[in-house]
Amino acid sequence: MKVLVTGGSGYLGTHVRKFFNADDFSRSSGSDVLSGYDAQRVTDYDVVIHLAAYLDKDPANAEAVFLTNVEGTVNLLKNVRKDAVFVFASTKDVYHRFADNYSEVPESCQTLYSGQSALEWSKLIAERYVDYYAAQIGFRACIFRLSNVYAPMTEGTAPNFVGHFADAINRGEPIRLPGGGRPRRDLLYVDDLSSACAAFADSVIRSGTYNLGGGPQNALTLIELVETMERLSGLQAVIDRERPLPAPVPFNYVSDLGLCEYELGWKPAVDIETGLARLFAPTGVHEAVERVPEQNTFEGAVD
Repeated sequence: MKVLVTGGSGYLGTHVRKFFNADDFSRSSGSDVLSGYDAQRVTDYDVVIHLAAYLDKDPANAEAVFLTNVEGTVNLLKNVRKDAVFVFASTKDVYHRFADNYSEVPESCQTLYSGQSALEWSKLIAERYVDYYAAQIGFRACIFRLSNVYAPMTEGTAPNFVGHFADAINRGEPIRLPGGGRPRRDLLYVDDLSSACAAFADSVIRSGTYNLGGGPQNALTLIELVETMERLSGLQAVIDRERPLPAPVPFNYVSDLGLCEYELGWKPAVDIETGLARLFAPTGVHEAVERVPEQNTFEGAVD
């Protein structure tokens, strides 16, 4: 089975690519989703896992976000061959404020516009294109609405807020907690994302849209997350209490994994303590890591 991972040199993509021994489609490897010529590469693959995206919530960059996340996705979809598998990494944030209506958010949660940035809206638009081209061409399509997928950092990649917290603790740098640290999030280790992709590829299902996160058994408030990291690392976090971040929308988010478990027979295998412990690698790994823009240190990535 030939597997291609777009964004395969990124924070999550590096690990997903290694899991499948897959080929990389990224600017680092000389391929661009905005190039119609480069996109023809996907024709040669049995499974395409599309993680590449422009992860920016700044309204000033909305045009670039829509261009990459929508048009770039369409370029790939046009070239997926019949009966191949296309896995699209969407985000839980398509639900925005409606997610606060649920203790565990199902796929039936509304996705009406309620203040989402271009990032989340571009992902929702791209979902519809995935459905359309899968039906027109006849390939199998899976949409995963990811919730806070985290991974050990590699050189040159920028982590999501989970990796950012771990990196700050390693470096002794201050952490700004939104909402006083009270918001609750479920977390998913990157290998469980890879196993979910494999579960869909190995199934007989033609298409599906699934919430994919750690679920209630892997959910913590942000302050509990920091405390767990302190215990696992043996280090003390520095909390910036003078400059807290605003409360996020939604305030709490925990994935309902029932549909994914029922249709794909998948559930998280890596518990939260095992996964978080893997973030505390030797310090040298952290020295070359790209710094995360401050506005993106919480809820700034697709996961």
